[in-house]
Amino acid sequence: MKDDRNERAARVLSRRMASREVGAGGVTRLIDAVAVPGTPARVLAFFGNGTQAAAFAPDAVMGCALPLDLREVSGAAMVAVVGDGPVELALSEGGRLRIEPARAEPELLAGLDCLLAFRLEETVAQMAEMLRYHATHYGLQGAVVICRVPPDDDLAASLKTAIAGTALTVVLVEAPVPLGKPGLAAETHPILAPDAPGKDRMAAPPPDPWRAPLGEALCLEAMKWRFLSQARTVLCLDMSDFLDLEQGAFDLCAAEGAVLLVGRRVYPWRVREGAEARLGDHICRPFDQAQGFTRWGCAPGTAGLASVWRIGRVSYAKPARTVTFNRAMAVRVPGQAVADLVPKSSLVEDAGLLALSHGAFGAKPVRPPQSRPKAAPAQAVQGGRTAVVTTMKNEGPFILEWLAYHRAIGVDDFLIYTNDCTDGTDTMLDLLQARGLVQHRDNPFRGTGLKPQHAALQAAEAEPVMRTCGWGICMDVDEFIAVKVGDGTLGALYEAMGDANMIALTWRLFGNAEVHGYADRPVTEQFTRCAPEVIRKPHQAWGFKTLFRNIDIYRKLGVHRPKGLIPDLWDRVAWLNGSGRPMPRSMIRNGWRSTLESYGYDWVQLNHYAVRSVESFLVKRDRGRVNHVDREQGLNYWFRMNHNLEEDRAIQRMMSAAEAERAALMADPEIAAAHEACVHHHRAKIADLMGRDDSRAIHAALTAPRMERLCRLQQHFGAAVFLAGPQVIPNHIPPDGAAEDWFYTVAPAET
Repeated sequence: MKDDRNERAARVLSRRMASREVGAGGVTRLIDAVAVPGTPARVLAFFGNGTQAAAFAPDAVMGCALPLDLREVSGAAMVAVVGDGPVELALSEGGRLRIEPARAEPELLAGLDCLLAFRLEETVAQMAEMLRYHATHYGLQGAVVICRVPPDDDLAASLKTAIAGTALTVVLVEAPVPLGKPGLAAETHPILAPDAPGKDRMAAPPPDPWRAPLGEALCLEAMKWRFLSQARTVLCLDMSDFLDLEQGAFDLCAAEGAVLLVGRRVYPWRVREGAEARLGDHICRPFDQAQGFTRWGCAPGTAGLASVWRIGRVSYAKPARTVTFNRAMAVRVPGQAVADLVPKSSLVEDAGLLALSHGAFGAKPVRPPQSRPKAAPAQAVQGGRTAVVTTMKNEGPFILEWLAYHRAIGVDDFLIYTNDCTDGTDTMLDLLQARGLVQHRDNPFRGTGLKPQHAALQAAEAEPVMRTCGWGICMDVDEFIAVKVGDGTLGALYEAMGDANMIALTWRLFGNAEVHGYADRPVTEQFTRCAPEVIRKPHQAWGFKTLFRNIDIYRKLGVHRPKGLIPDLWDRVAWLNGSGRPMPRSMIRNGWRSTLESYGYDWVQLNHYAVRSVESFLVKRDRGRVNHVDREQGLNYWFRMNHNLEEDRAIQRMMSAAEAERAALMADPEIAAAHEACVHHHRAKIADLMGRDDSRAIHAALTAPRMERLCRLQQHFGAAVFLAGPQVIPNHIPPDGAAEDWFYTVAPAET
């Protein structure tokens, strides 16, 4: 075919769909109607979602057009009848529907390489940039643009001026009725931006049927018959989309019949103040974007006009080739800071996008800062000292065992923050600090608006012990690192890790082993029953803590893992799970719990003794409070965290080393006296609580045979059960003779 693009001037034409609300006889609305010449001539009518083919009489009715085809597509209806002008359709419920179709105009774009695009809020300048780019680099010749916003009488003239000098024919198609899904907000609001953070904290915007996600997909089929049936090729994109700079997308369509367009969302690092976002600003992408989304390209004559055009595919087409494109999110969702559209800790500069920005768009985008990680300490295989930061409140009886055990496996430094202690915890820690064994700090949370743990971590970031350590971890006094490789020490674990710089220690929830009374004996000795390795609910069961090399890939400490990833260093993260396998990329930025794909216990696990004995749990529940124990809340937490199905004694391989460390600590008479004082206070508190009716009621509920049986069965319950509490479980659960894989849950509303 002769290429006459340079012989044509830019044309911008305005057209309007024949849309109108109907709301009668089972018909919701008319989207568009097209008179298609031929033998016989036909009128094609496209109806809105909720309209079924059964709404129309399938047989000849006096004075009405004869249906040639009645078809349902994704909850909407297409009707083809004989005729070339106004026609009447007979409705199955009685009555008639008069249709006044627009004349098909395939000659406007016949033989041309075209776009079928949607416009939301893109400005004339943004639309022109998109069209010029594809005309210059892909040979685009025509476009049909469906305008999703209320009609704008000045749009055509303004766009024609903006694309002057190009050989483009653009048909702007406006709809008299909104085409969005009812009840949804605008796609131009961050709440519908797929990567936007903090959606659970956003106020729900009002519905916007004009700008909501497309609900009337049959408009694509209408555009095919009205304008594009004779086009050489068609690519289905939006006005915020642009193809990667590779030649031949239209030629691929012509050769293959259809191609798959695979899109990814891209972002600026920052749009300059007062400037409008442009395609050339978009030089960053989220490194952890889970998946792309699809559109399509086709050659109508090859793919077949009988194949329905949908938003994500052409029916019956099987594309063998893919073409990639980008969605410019700051254009699509205008007027928002980039951080409101995507976590900036996930954005990395893309070399291909940067080259495209400079070369194809002639832009000068704001580039993200370039960072360097600091080198890991060179001392020994461990790479420097290992430091733990933790918070405590009234944990006095349990401090020495936890400290001794972790010293035995190789922890060097302990930074401990406390607040509101009344059981001797502070006295104990001050003694240990005086002996050079820990560093004790008052928790600075008051007046900060932060929770104590978060305030402590924020303060810890400035402490030399954390700034200079080789390895760090945030963990609690009821958590014990159980190393299973080598000799059970952290040195053996680090050696197995090689060059990796992070390892996730997945929780193994240890229950009370049906121990009711408190005893001054090692927790790791008393409580050996736990959850199975594979337990996806409750949500907390597979939480993890993270040992990490202190090489400044992340900006700050976090409860479960370092936070504030420096995005351009994401590829320096070498993170293993507890079995030594790489963690998924999707976890790198903010993951905090394991999944079936990421859990592992072969090398290391974190034993989490969240409840200890029933009596110690009563003290834990009552910390800092008098006569304010919520019985149901106590039961819910116990049921979530008290798992007694299996037995695990892996940690006891280090018992002799830990006991030697503890004995050395207790050989100091002041430390021994401080420990005894904490134990005495703990026992006195238990006695006080057991003198209260509410605490006795909780104790009775926790030690009841039914509760002890349920705490061996948590793997059989759904998430809603754990939210609602064990009281929603009927007494006949589990049923007699139930198979090993039985499952029980309740409706979420019951929570």
